[in-house]
Amino acid sequence: MQKSPESEHLPTPPLLSVRDLRISFSGRECVHGISFDLARGETLGLVGESGSGKSATSLAMMRLLPPSAAVSGSITFSQPDCATEDLLHLPEETMRRHRCQSIAMIFQEPMTALNPVMKVGRQIAEALLAHAPHTSRHEVRERVLQAMREVALPDPERRIDDYPHQFSGGQRQRIVIAMALINKPRLLIADEPTTALDVTVQAQILALLKRLRAEHNLSMLFISHDLAVVSQVADHAAVMQHGTIVEQGSAAQIFTHPQHPYTRGLLASSPSMTTPRDRPLGKAGIRD
Repeated sequence: MQKSPESEHLPTPPLLSVRDLRISFSGRECVHGISFDLARGETLGLVGESGSGKSATSLAMMRLLPPSAAVSGSITFSQPDCATEDLLHLPEETMRRHRCQSIAMIFQEPMTALNPVMKVGRQIAEALLAHAPHTSRHEVRERVLQAMREVALPDPERRIDDYPHQFSGGQRQRIVIAMALINKPRLLIADEPTTALDVTVQAQILALLKRLRAEHNLSMLFISHDLAVVSQVADHAAVMQHGTIVEQGSAAQIFTHPQHPYTRGLLASSPSMTTPRDRPLGKAGIRD
């Protein structure tokens, strides 16, 4: 069947579209009707202070909030054929298949994401076997080694049987990234993935994420309190304060011509190599 000229020029829907998302705990609303889009193959930086609602938003996308949380609005996820699903209203079994397969998440503290008494190779393998339980042992091992190589873990053939405590902080974060990407998801949610790392390792992880994004055509939601970090990876940015998005736009626009006082305060509170050491940092106006 030949496509009509009109259908050939229809815009491609965003991979992820959040509309009027509201999240409440014990009757107290902490996310107040936020909306944003994430285009296919792009990175959106979600920025704000601790407690602004960033992590609650990411957990709502994964349907990992506790049962006590009340969530409304819509989180629309597009399939490769452009069909869409509202993640908030999918049956749990369907949503479980999405986790790690279509949508994966990495967390800010790798030691809490890894089982300290399980070999790292087995932990990476579990992420694969959860969605492909009949994979042969040989293929599982090869896929795990390939994932370890992709995130540049040294000597994976030898270290596949090591435990998390035998790796550095940066290497543990690479293991978590390998677990997230082994099923080749289309959306990666990175929640403060470099916060616990020193600046040198932080730069290495950011470079790794940028490379993996390009190689796998990943879309990424990158969550951070640090505008300087987000500026290195994001195409677009959304700034959250007190559960509300106060400003969003292209990364270039947000970081060079911020419009909202809170965004300007966040930028002023981030030191750079040229910041005078005798001048106090600006305040973001974060707390009342």
